Amino acid sequence: MQLKKISLALATAGVWWLGNGVASAAEEGQLAETQVEDAEQQKKVKARLEEIKAEEKAAAKAANGYYVERRSYGTQKETEPPRYVKQLNKTWLKDYDSFADIDWLDIGFEYRARYEHRDNDFRRAQENIDDPLLLRSRAYLGLKNILDPFRFAVEVQDSRRNHSDYTRSNDTRDVDKADVLQAYLELYYKDSIFGKDDLGNSRPFWVRGGRLAWESLDRRLIARNEWRNTTNTFQGVRANIGEKKNDWQLEAFAVQPVQRFTDKLDEVDHSQNFYGVIGDWRRWSEYVTIQPYYFLLKQNGDKVEYDTNGNLYSDRSVYTAAQQNQATIDREIHTGGVRVFGVVPGTQWDYDANYAKQWGHQQRFISNAIGYRNVDHDAFAYNAEVGYSFKHPWKPRVSASYGVASGDKTTASGNDFSDNGRFDRLFGFARPWSNNDYIQMENIRASKVRLEFDPQVPYLNNVKVDTGFSWYRLDDPTDRWNAGANLRDRTGKSGSDLGKEFDLRVRFPLNQYASLNLGYAHFWAGDFVKNAVSANATNIATFDQNRSNSSDFFYTELTLLGF
Repeated sequence: MQLKKISLALATAGVWWLGNGVASAAEEGQLAETQVEDAEQQKKVKARLEEIKAEEKAAAKAANGYYVERRSYGTQKETEPPRYVKQLNKTWLKDYDSFADIDWLDIGFEYRARYEHRDNDFRRAQENIDDPLLLRSRAYLGLKNILDPFRFAVEVQDSRRNHSDYTRSNDTRDVDKADVLQAYLELYYKDSIFGKDDLGNSRPFWVRGGRLAWESLDRRLIARNEWRNTTNTFQGVRANIGEKKNDWQLEAFAVQPVQRFTDKLDEVDHSQNFYGVIGDWRRWSEYVTIQPYYFLLKQNGDKVEYDTNGNLYSDRSVYTAAQQNQATIDREIHTGGVRVFGVVPGTQWDYDANYAKQWGHQQRFISNAIGYRNVDHDAFAYNAEVGYSFKHPWKPRVSASYGVASGDKTTASGNDFSDNGRFDRLFGFARPWSNNDYIQMENIRASKVRLEFDPQVPYLNNVKVDTGFSWYRLDDPTDRWNAGANLRDRTGKSGSDLGKEFDLRVRFPLNQYASLNLGYAHFWAGDFVKNAVSANATNIATFDQNRSNSSDFFYTELTLLGF
């Protein structure tokens, strides 16, 4: 009996164990099936997320076309028309019924006031403290759409400087009273014979004739000079195929620069002719945008009358006969180069690089006895910047750059028959090189590190801060420091160390019609600046021998918009 009970218990236990085993196997099978389903579901979710990302990318590309914005510091071109200009029905005037539907008129008004404090400004030969107030007013009127293909635009500007220790009569860097920046007629064809790109974007064609002001490439060779109180302008013809949304674009121009005067209407400079062709290849813009270019500047020395400030070279109260002979020369300068910029795919890294080669010929005045000699023009310039943007609400970007523009090596004394090696910056601007305005794109080697960020400030949106440190050296110690009042030591014994600079800038809007810009820059003079002032009798007589070895520059700038 006992044996039967034991046998029954064992049998019962076996059935229980077998049942549990079968149940466990079933549960494991169900778990495996669930895991497979989950994995498949995750794959589907991942695939869908990738599809959504691709759709967003395609939508963004359809909206922006092939254009990828550069991230390099200080190289954003002014728009056409300028940023202060608005379409009439997109201004506050749209609240009036008469203007609500007017989309064929562009209008704009901008007023800028900048107070500067310059302590020991190295652009001047003598140490001083200057506190100028720079005032600039601009107005724009443009007609479009309604009479297409015929369009026109007019832009005027008034630039003045008050409360300065320096005369206004011969400084067109700051003063150019009541003059015309732009006044052109345009033929515009939105749908041109050049068809459409692969994204379906029309490739427009336009040609403009009259007075023109614009910016190209990275602004170092052709610029409106937005920081400066006055503006570069030209007179002639510009033509363009395509726009920035297209996979390729081509621009060509044939113009003459406009000579600025402080107290009378500007005039066309008939001594110079400026031609150019600029291309944009954006088909690979996810990786790189390529901009090849070619410029030709021709100067007829017999027609050269004025310097950049409107002074007559024949005015003996300003220039000697030898100085006039050195300036009124024939020149033919060819500039060919290529710029590449973009964002490294899949990273936060960006880059911008440019190389320019100059060649041609020019006259060099040797002496009254020898006269002029034709010499070759052989110069170059290049710059490169690499930046990294962090994924942070403040959008910080750090960058490092290096730039070179060749100088002109000359003999220490005696007649100089050598080639001209000084790079000609044509009609570019100097702001990316130095916030003090101490550096121009000639005879320079510049190294820079920068930090840019948008701090999240309570009650104040869109604040932008940038700061940097720069090291400057002369490319050739025998050539001049142009922005430094043309300081020069032809022997080269003063060295190449030009100095160092720290700068800081804060920009923020007060409202949609007003913005404020605050800046500071400190410059430490290098050995060249300290030594060259006493290198020869001319420098001793011209430059302050006891000036400080550093300078400070502070400014506050208020910009008001009418629309």
